[in-house]
Amino acid sequence: MALGTSFDLAGKRVFVAGHRGMVGSAIVRRLTVENCTVLTASRAELDLKDQAMVRAWFEAEKPDAVFLAAAKVGGILANDNFPADFLYDNLMIEANVIEAAYRSRVEKLMFLGSSCIYPKFAAQPITEDSLLTGPLEPTNEWYAVAKIAGIKLAQAYRRQHGCDFISAMPTNLYGPGDNFDLEASHVLPALIRKAHEAKLARAPSIQIWGTGTPRREFLHVDDLADACVFLLKTYSGDEHVNVGSGSDVTIQELTEMVKAAVGFEGEIVRDASKPDGTPRKLMSAEKLCAMGWQPRITLDNGIATVYRWFLDNVEKVRKESVAA
Repeated sequence: MALGTSFDLAGKRVFVAGHRGMVGSAIVRRLTVENCTVLTASRAELDLKDQAMVRAWFEAEKPDAVFLAAAKVGGILANDNFPADFLYDNLMIEANVIEAAYRSRVEKLMFLGSSCIYPKFAAQPITEDSLLTGPLEPTNEWYAVAKIAGIKLAQAYRRQHGCDFISAMPTNLYGPGDNFDLEASHVLPALIRKAHEAKLARAPSIQIWGTGTPRREFLHVDDLADACVFLLKTYSGDEHVNVGSGSDVTIQELTEMVKAAVGFEGEIVRDASKPDGTPRKLMSAEKLCAMGWQPRITLDNGIATVYRWFLDNVEKVRKESVAA
């Protein structure tokens, strides 16, 4: 790994692509202490799928560094119903931004991927060299293929043009601005909303799918943002870097944590007729930890802070669920 390259953000113009998403907004928050100018652009101002528009924007704004956190994302159902959209949109976004960054001589770029890039049956914990060693999870392979292409684009521009472009692969994320729609959200925000509504209704229990034994890893999005800034400033290498907590919990343990944070005192009922999914999904964070970075937000504290955010934004969350 290439360390000690020291990229100083002070005084730089830093473009955060995807600044309205959970990840992008966390990176914007983290950059407030870096003495840099943060550049953002709404979809109305900049369509990242439009090559000419992206090139013109880069030439006009001249960013020194880029965090490429913009992506078309969705759950299993959306991936299954709109495979062309997930593949095309994400390919266009990353190709346009990376090419424009090269043409406008951006000093440093970070591409953000997803843990779904790894084979469905990768050995646990999943190390960076597991990439392209086996078949992907079929339910989100379109998104995964696009993200793999993004990693390879960063590597290709690095090798052919000498661009200091790097990639980071986050684990399962949670935090403020998450999706709490019960039909489309991931397990942690869904559990928070379930427990909250059960508490209000004074329900005797909440239900989880399967046996509760599958293990999952979670990282607070503010820890991810801190790791991204750390890597941008200190890492310059061809291989992507996993960003995770390095530990996992069972779905049963996760539900107990959510219950405690929400203050729901009912029981947890397991629906054994529903599937468990993959028994375990844990990414190795050894490479990142060896560089000197560690997460700071424990899972129980993180869940408590996210629940407080949910309470402060509950009306907005409900409106978004209805609109969806």
